[in-house]
Amino acid sequence: MSGAGKKIADVAFKASRTIDWDGMAKVLVTDEARREFSNLRRAFDEVNTQLQTKFSQEPEPIDWEYYRKGIGSGIVDMYKEAYDSIEIPKYVDNVTPEYKPKFDALLVELKEAEQKSLKESERLEKEIVDVQEISKKLSTMTADEYFEKHPELKKKFDDEIRNDYWGY
Repeated sequence: MSGAGKKIADVAFKASRTIDWDGMAKVLVTDEARREFSNLRRAFDEVNTQLQTKFSQEPEPIDWEYYRKGIGSGIVDMYKEAYDSIEIPKYVDNVTPEYKPKFDALLVELKEAEQKSLKESERLEKEIVDVQEISKKLSTMTADEYFEKHPELKKKFDDEIRNDYWGY
């Protein structure tokens, strides 16, 4: 196997092991997103399978003697000489070193955004619970009970009354 092909196959194999497909699938909300995600996963698996099979094997050597018997040695020798003179350049990865720091910085930014999002989700869930609790008790709740939960509003109303400000 050529060095570039083996490197590509190795990277694809490692990537397939580190992708949390199930975790990402749990985040999807709409049916359209699930379909698109399924298509993405299927395409990734197809490409990965091709890389694993196509680039993980050495090409079969050419049986020059077989062709010499059928075609003749002059033409076969000419093709063999041309085949042997072909030099396949080794792949030198100049792209990864350039973009790796940018990618790593984006990963750090992504983790920070994820943490902020989780904190905001927790805050919103608590707020939803509070609103649901208040809406259940609203018809029987007294002003004193409401002000116990929201002392800043009680202070605001007391200040308005004390300063004789009635809103007009």
